[in-house]
Amino acid sequence: MSRHVRQLAEDIIAREGGYVNDPDDPGGATNFGVTIHTMRRLGLDLDGDGKITPEDVKRLNRDQAVDIFLRHYYTKPGIALLPDVVQASVFDMYVNAGSNAVRILQRMLRDMGFDIVVDGVIGPQTAGAAHEAAERAPEAFADAYGIARRNYYFRIADRRPASRKYARTRAGGKGGWIKRAEEFISPRHHLSTQDFQKRVASWG
Repeated sequence: MSRHVRQLAEDIIAREGGYVNDPDDPGGATNFGVTIHTMRRLGLDLDGDGKITPEDVKRLNRDQAVDIFLRHYYTKPGIALLPDVVQASVFDMYVNAGSNAVRILQRMLRDMGFDIVVDGVIGPQTAGAAHEAAERAPEAFADAYGIARRNYYFRIADRRPASRKYARTRAGGKGGWIKRAEEFISPRHHLSTQDFQKRVASWG
């Protein structure tokens, strides 16, 4: 694994932060972005008591989290097959949303006219379409994916009021989800304060 790819994983951990167990988060107990569901799926009983609980999540260390991300969220789903301009963003989104990260990309590619299946799997067709789109206009392609991510978060918050605190702060500004998506979008495409307030006005 290259130093560059490992740095992508380190950057994700910096965004995710440490241990949290928010009852409004469907992911449950989470540490460095690794959820209890992921640890159960991987059988990571770190305290050896025969069951995987929030205590095991608390025991997870940074190096273990990096290894999980590289093995199960970068290598296994085939993020390396994608063009460089979207690898970091898709990798980050995969940690955050699983295979929906790929579905977002596939729907975007279909909207661009590519005849591919939206199945959440990176295969030759998805990878080939992504490379072709990136070759045409790399910056625009990367921005389009970042904007599609941002819209995905907004739609979740539209449907699920309990999730709105991740998209909008108590003070009414951009929440963590929106800021995270915009890290991968050119500044000229960031929502202004006025546009953000207009987008979330229906939330009350």
